[in-house]
Amino acid sequence: MMKDITEILNIKYPLIMAPMFLVSNTAMVIEGMKMGVAGCIPALNYRTIEELVAAIEELKQAKTDNGAFGFNLIVNKSNPKFPAQLDAICEHGADFIITSLGKPDEVIRKAHAKGIKVFCDVTNLSYAKKVEELGADALIAVNNQAGGHRGNIDPEVLITELKTNCNIPVISAGGVGNYEQYQHVMSLGAAGVSVGSPFIASVESGVNEEYKQACVDYGQEDIVMTQKISGTPCTVINTPYVQKIGTETTWLEDFLNRYKSLKKYVKMLRFMKGTNAVTKAATQATYKTVWVAGPTIEETKAIEPTQDIVKRILGLS
Repeated sequence: MMKDITEILNIKYPLIMAPMFLVSNTAMVIEGMKMGVAGCIPALNYRTIEELVAAIEELKQAKTDNGAFGFNLIVNKSNPKFPAQLDAICEHGADFIITSLGKPDEVIRKAHAKGIKVFCDVTNLSYAKKVEELGADALIAVNNQAGGHRGNIDPEVLITELKTNCNIPVISAGGVGNYEQYQHVMSLGAAGVSVGSPFIASVESGVNEEYKQACVDYGQEDIVMTQKISGTPCTVINTPYVQKIGTETTWLEDFLNRYKSLKKYVKMLRFMKGTNAVTKAATQATYKTVWVAGPTIEETKAIEPTQDIVKRILGLS
């Protein structure tokens, strides 16, 4: 019988607090570990390797017997910090790494040498088979209900397809904001869930109160796809500013993306520009606001402590 993530990570409940740019932080993950779940932080949340190492050491000191922590790495060329981030995590330790974009072979090789598990974001069977062959420990099945850079396949279809054709655990990402949704995904055979958007409005999250309150005030009908952040479709709250700037790329952006010799540099520049825009939205209250979120903010009714959100999703009293 295939393991679920409670066995893989030695945690009490099969839930990972998903890595979210600027939202996730050590305070959130520590509160999650106290509840017996896992938490993950994007390495890009730290401007320097020294800050990343300090976060690792803080989490190691706070680690509980049935909690776990990890980091998310973007492994393609849009992230020039990747090699140093990977080395720092492998040197100082973590329970797991989640990879996004790019080929994770180097991450798997180096992490496994240090006893660190590697889970890989996938949106379809083709890529899932590739990372399985490379030695990934589990798949993060990013479906069409996820926030941020989501997939295109319904959770029911994606989980079933990956479970039928792959031999490693499938962790479902997207569409879980309450206990009923959690139960549904687990009943499909998922080895666990990766949950992000419900934690944006946590007391401990690293973003401003306006962003948190937006997740309370808006719902699933207010989530739209935009290519304005990084050139890759991304879900955001449909604020008046998003409505004003539109959600499609311009003709110039499309033109530049068609030329392979320029594409790598354009992608890197757009990634940097997009992360700067999201940083401003997450830390400053201005009219020019782009807040990344998924449809499960429908279940967010108040700004709450991280532990209360975990309880709501897991159906704990």
